[in-house]
Amino acid sequence: MPRLAIVGGGPAGLMAAEAASAAGIEVDLYDAMGSVGRKFLLAGKGGLNLTHSDDFETFVGRYRGREREVRRWLEVFDAQALRDFARGLGIETFVGTSGRVFPIDLKAAPMMRGWVRRLRAHGVRMHMHHRFVGWAPEGALRFSTPTGEVTVTADATVLACGGASWPELGSDGRWCNALHARAIDVVPMQPANCGFDVAWSPHFRSRHGGAPIKPVKAWIDAGTSPLQGEFVISDHGVEGSLIYALSAELRDRISRDGGVQLHLDLAPGRSETQLREALATPSRGRSVGEHLRRQTGLDPAKSGLVFEALPRADWHDALRVAATIKDLTLPLLRPRPISEAISSAGGVAFAALDDTLMLRQVPGVFCAGEMLDWEAPTGGYLLTACFASGLIAGRAATEWLNPVH
Repeated sequence: MPRLAIVGGGPAGLMAAEAASAAGIEVDLYDAMGSVGRKFLLAGKGGLNLTHSDDFETFVGRYRGREREVRRWLEVFDAQALRDFARGLGIETFVGTSGRVFPIDLKAAPMMRGWVRRLRAHGVRMHMHHRFVGWAPEGALRFSTPTGEVTVTADATVLACGGASWPELGSDGRWCNALHARAIDVVPMQPANCGFDVAWSPHFRSRHGGAPIKPVKAWIDAGTSPLQGEFVISDHGVEGSLIYALSAELRDRISRDGGVQLHLDLAPGRSETQLREALATPSRGRSVGEHLRRQTGLDPAKSGLVFEALPRADWHDALRVAATIKDLTLPLLRPRPISEAISSAGGVAFAALDDTLMLRQVPGVFCAGEMLDWEAPTGGYLLTACFASGLIAGRAATEWLNPVH
């Protein structure tokens, strides 16, 4: 019986194992950690946003710059297919108010336990504490283990090694070295869905570090439609869902220009004229900060942002303050380190793969999941594409091993 080795026990690797074992292929799965699905389980602590209820075209449009490639995966396994797959494991899902899809119990562990149980029942063998380090000269897979290096010979391989954004959970990008050694094109890894550094004053950082900013609108270029949401003031800068939604463009602007200005509307429900008139009323002896908060409804953290952005000489200028509330420019210096990011961009270049996700230079080796050069915002898009690409790779490896004539 042909034997398939799968490297990586995240959703992409497990989905490849699902496809191949269901077709009668002998599957051995290897993972660097002590158990599979570590990152998936961590995502479940926040409720496990499994996928999204966007219509298909909107969904495809979330994969910035990789819509054509990811479309092919989603045409095979889309958001509804993922919900059906979860149901097959006994996990019912629901659509939240934001359109995001969650398990009824908001937990990842039951789904992972049921999935691993089913894979083992299908004969999938799982080998933990096996870190992929490359290929031996004769083509065998090399793994570092607690007892030393071992080599594994397989008839085909699916690499689903993850990105580089969660090193403590095994997604550390160290597999790049092995692929570079085979002259495989790997686009440098970058943080995605990440926070950014801001040069806060010590006073602002000490007073407002950890404070949420909501509701707020944000945009990058004048004339573009702003996004409304929320973010958090961190000791280093800004993070949170609204920042993550813009992070790919912010990151690329910083790379190109050395910095970027993020524009914020701190009072989405009020016009600049209304704010200007409210601020022009007498302060009646109140402090500047108290007057600002009373007349505008801004909380202390938003007020602090205004004072952080404006020179002290302008704090009493109702026109300048109102204009700043409606269009506060926040200079972002750099993305936070990739180890802090929710996900990563970069990875195996699509030019190095054929349409079945097989490496052109290494026949019989397929790649899937976040180790490929694509990215997506949070909202279930990352997980859906990982599942879908794993299915594509698993089916393609099965076809490679048992071609239909």
